[in-house]
Amino acid sequence: MGLPSDLLIVFLICFLLVVQAAAAALVWAQQTPYTPVDNILISCGSSTNVTVGGRVFEADNTAKTLASGGVSASISQPSPNLLYPNLMQQARFFTTNSTYTFIVTPGRHWIRLYFYPFSFANWAANASLFSVTANQFVLLNNFRPSSWTSPDFPSLFREYAVNVTSGSLVLGFDPAPSSYAFINALEVVSLPDDLFSDDASLLGQAGAITPFGLVDCAIQAMFHINVGGASVSPQNDSTGMWRTWQPDDNFIFTAAVGTTGSVPVTQIVYPTTLPEYIAPAAVYATARDMGPTNTINQNFNLTWIFPVDLGYTYFVRLHFCEIFLSAINQRVFNVYINNQTAEMALDIIAVTGHPDGPLYQDFAVPMFKGSSDLWLQIGPTVATTSQNRDAILNGVEILKLNNSGGSLSGVNPDVIVTNPYGSPATGASSMSSSGHGNVGAIMGAVVGCLVFVVLLVVGICYCCSRKSKGAAKHAPPAWLPVPHGGVSDTTQSKISSSHKSGTGSYVSSVGTNPGRYFTFAELQEATNNFDESWILGVGGFGKVYRGEIDDGMKVAVKRGNPRSEQGLTEFQTEIELLSKLRHRHLVSLIGYCDEHCEMILIYDYMANGPLRGHLYGTDLPALSWKQRLEICIGAARGLHYLHTGAAQGIIHRDVKTTNILLDENLVAKVADFGLSKTGPTLEQTHVSTAVKGSFGYLDPEYFRRQQLTEKSDVYSFGVVLMEVLCARPAINPSLPREQVNIAEWAMQKQKQGLLETIMDPRLLGTCNPESLRKFGDTAEKCLQEQGIDRPAMGDVLWNLEYALQLQENSLQPNLMDGSTELVSLVPHAMSTHPVDDISNVTGVSEAHSFGSDEDLEDASASAVFSQLVNPQGR
Repeated sequence: MGLPSDLLIVFLICFLLVVQAAAAALVWAQQTPYTPVDNILISCGSSTNVTVGGRVFEADNTAKTLASGGVSASISQPSPNLLYPNLMQQARFFTTNSTYTFIVTPGRHWIRLYFYPFSFANWAANASLFSVTANQFVLLNNFRPSSWTSPDFPSLFREYAVNVTSGSLVLGFDPAPSSYAFINALEVVSLPDDLFSDDASLLGQAGAITPFGLVDCAIQAMFHINVGGASVSPQNDSTGMWRTWQPDDNFIFTAAVGTTGSVPVTQIVYPTTLPEYIAPAAVYATARDMGPTNTINQNFNLTWIFPVDLGYTYFVRLHFCEIFLSAINQRVFNVYINNQTAEMALDIIAVTGHPDGPLYQDFAVPMFKGSSDLWLQIGPTVATTSQNRDAILNGVEILKLNNSGGSLSGVNPDVIVTNPYGSPATGASSMSSSGHGNVGAIMGAVVGCLVFVVLLVVGICYCCSRKSKGAAKHAPPAWLPVPHGGVSDTTQSKISSSHKSGTGSYVSSVGTNPGRYFTFAELQEATNNFDESWILGVGGFGKVYRGEIDDGMKVAVKRGNPRSEQGLTEFQTEIELLSKLRHRHLVSLIGYCDEHCEMILIYDYMANGPLRGHLYGTDLPALSWKQRLEICIGAARGLHYLHTGAAQGIIHRDVKTTNILLDENLVAKVADFGLSKTGPTLEQTHVSTAVKGSFGYLDPEYFRRQQLTEKSDVYSFGVVLMEVLCARPAINPSLPREQVNIAEWAMQKQKQGLLETIMDPRLLGTCNPESLRKFGDTAEKCLQEQGIDRPAMGDVLWNLEYALQLQENSLQPNLMDGSTELVSLVPHAMSTHPVDDISNVTGVSEAHSFGSDEDLEDASASAVFSQLVNPQGR
């Protein structure tokens, strides 16, 4: 009897395996590629059809596709880095408003546009400036294609989804005066009506599903990401949508990347309620999770950062599939978007009912102020009985929804970017090897496609904003934390001597001195009515204008923009802090204005602008090594003063090269205190606060634990030091992966003893080797992973001054043996222990003033003299 039982068990096991395999094969076979009703592919400016990867792009000189205007243009020797030169080496140029008109089936359609700027006849490649419309929507406005290309990536691609209700689609090309428009190729392809369903959760209202009227919206595909996996080429998009799915490597925050893994695509089991074209099985079959160690996982989140345009609402679609675990309550985690909880205690298997089941969730994310980066984070739920402290993600899609004016247009970059929004090369090779490849999905800048959002959200946010502003105009500005007043005679007699009427010359008698209160009319006069030609720069708070007050005194006027990266909180913080701070290496606040609901700050004029402009991106003369050291020392003095000038000190929280300004003598002054925080008390080790700052400069420990200390500024300053040495941005996504982050790249070279190989070539042969080594050692210490391993800013300052001495004086042998002659080398402005009782020096309460720059730059050398005995320093 035993034998038949064994055989029966074996038979049953085999039968179950066969059934499971058959079921998986059936599910896979059911992924029938979507066949578009309209599939219009146009080779613009061409006289013959062009075949690319088995797809035929029709010449636009036929009766069916003839454009209303324009001339055919071509280039005989296109760039060797161009994708598909047979498609891109010709174009149609327009000098007047012209259109393409297509008769299509009503419904939502992809609109894919291809641009390769090249010179033709009397038209220069960089002279093109134009707008593109699709029926009532603005796709591109004042668009300059040459700003988005580079020799390595000479072409670009844009993809949109527009719902056509009239049966015809009109694409309009409108060149700017004395310019021209052009297009190399385009596609109009219909897509499934239910690809974008109207049921997203509004961020900040988890679970609140609200219809947004998505059918009336135009969409731009921004990002389309295969998390934890390789690129999915168009022909491998088994849904028939011909999308290119990018790897997430360039978007994940590099301090903690977790682990990646995959399973066979046949293991993915689609539920009957989920359309196969939502995302291919290849996306759900790969994932990134946090790793196997619970104790580590509970202290950080996996984080991705995506650059977007402010002023729009974004539809974020997240794809989940539990491919590694098999039961409920094995992995429960939270999802955060822009530091707000999007989903709490998500258990994928509890939702899908079984492992290997795809799941997607949609979120509407308004982006009208704050950072222009969209942050996505996942991390374990703390209060849970989950077996694993872990989180998992398989895919991300980000779409931009048109604003209330019907526009999707972003702004041209200030500098040429090599590869915005994706890697063209990823999908390109796959397209050429397959007759089913989608040219658009291949050209690479196609990055995201699919997610929804809603014009109603934009309208509501916009209307609420306008309403609140309108109400404020009829009420006094009760929110201002400081009284109207002017600076005292002893502080700035030049300002207080003003004879302007009203509050402009009012002198405050309170201890906290916010500076002079300016009327809006005074600032209009000072800035020539905020003349755009007087703009010095644009920052997170708003535009900064050059101004003149009091018969010629130059000032910088920073006018808040309600939709800018900073708002009321930062305005208040800036006034509160700068009213207490006076230091030679901090930008001085002269006054402010809150009239007519304006938020305007007035500062000392810094003739030489931000440090970054003297390092790269401009035609300014290169700074010498000595000048760079002196600038770094000045900035370090300012930060050291912030950290030590009061019992709790001040943490800047946004140290970067654009927030270090230079006056007419190249004296460095730290600026922009809108994000600053009071430091921890003596009983505390840190300040718990939400993560804020600039990508590329963020302290990884602060980012993971949301615990802010003075050492967070030290890390950011370490990035600045490397930026000063190498003359390149902190983050450059166009470089190879290992070089993208300057902190990681420079640290690697520093540890190898090869830092000089990546330094600014203009410095070669001008740096004292010992000075360079000391500088590199200092930056390395600043960039340590753990804050406890980083030096205090006072120590950083000492080492930089020592590096300057090494540059100025070639150390003689008698100065290397501990001789007392070393006293002459002691940096004069350094002290690791600043004046204990600042109020005694300044004559005012410590609660209202942190003293002056001269008081804190004491000449005490005893604290650091012992360091000079050893030429290695600290």
